[in-house]
Amino acid sequence: MSLRTVPVTFPQAKEFITDWHRHHRPPAGHKFSFGVADGDVLVGVAVVGRPVSRMLDDGHTLEVTRVATDGTRNACSLLYAAAWQAAKALGYRRLITHPQASETGASLRGAGWRVVASRPPQPGWNRPSRPRADHGIDHVARLRWQPRL
Repeated sequence: MSLRTVPVTFPQAKEFITDWHRHHRPPAGHKFSFGVADGDVLVGVAVVGRPVSRMLDDGHTLEVTRVATDGTRNACSLLYAAAWQAAKALGYRRLITHPQASETGASLRGAGWRVVASRPPQPGWNRPSRPRADHGIDHVARLRWQPRL
């Protein structure tokens, strides 16, 4: 097994996420996306964009909004580590992600990330003034992770 990062287009990343992600649909947009391949086979993708929370969108922070793999060992850790390297190379000072609190975080720890905050379950995006459909991902506790600086 020889894992390496590879370029992918946003449509390619979205298709991979549709096929492989356990509980999320593909994101609506991104700043950049890339993949990890084992030989010539794409085994994972990462999508990095502006922070979902407007309070964290300070112009110096990006968020890993999706990571999906086919289960290949170490692919997730490689994606998280490469996302931080790419974000730094682009001049960003901070990179975050918000996986569900029930996930182990092994790939994040393996990439040198740490928990910096805990978020209780949120009621979702639906409000009387702007109705939104529930996609089954609301009401879930999350942890905010970021790489060690």
